[in-house]
Amino acid sequence: MARLRYLAICSLDLHTADSDGDFGFARPDDELHQVVNDLSREVGTYLSGRRDHEVMTYWETAPGDVPGPEGEFARIWRAADKVVYSTTLEEVTTARTRLVDHFDPDEVAALVAESTLDVSIGGPTLAAEAFRAGLVDEVHLFLHPVVIGGGLRALPEDVRLDLELLSVERIGEVVHLHHRVRR
Repeated sequence: MARLRYLAICSLDLHTADSDGDFGFARPDDELHQVVNDLSREVGTYLSGRRDHEVMTYWETAPGDVPGPEGEFARIWRAADKVVYSTTLEEVTTARTRLVDHFDPDEVAALVAESTLDVSIGGPTLAAEAFRAGLVDEVHLFLHPVVIGGGLRALPEDVRLDLELLSVERIGEVVHLHHRVRR
């Protein structure tokens, strides 16, 4: 059975972007990008909100024929299905993408249950809805050695999660924490 996974590249104080929306501190180097690629090969569908989707559209036109982890990720991302949740977008311009105007926990649960590959939910705002609905199975946090003091939180503040630590991995200066959500 497929899993609903949340992956966040964030600061040590668990922010994915600072108060100005800048996430440049979290740009992955080749080693970290390769780890993300390894996880992404197991994903058949990406769920994202408008802002996350707008950032990820870069991979639609990024050179997929270049060697290295960035070219590999471009190919992985293009091959996956994508669902964008937005009330403000009128259309999406990326292939294999459908636009949905609201997050329906029952529809997401059915999508995950029917999937042969994992489903990844991106963007902390959308992921918070999945956490609140009890849908997230696994959490991957990539902690960068920087404290930014505020901004967009990687995890919702109004949800209790009991987690089981599955692995800890050091990737250069970044620490990857992999947890399963206990039910």
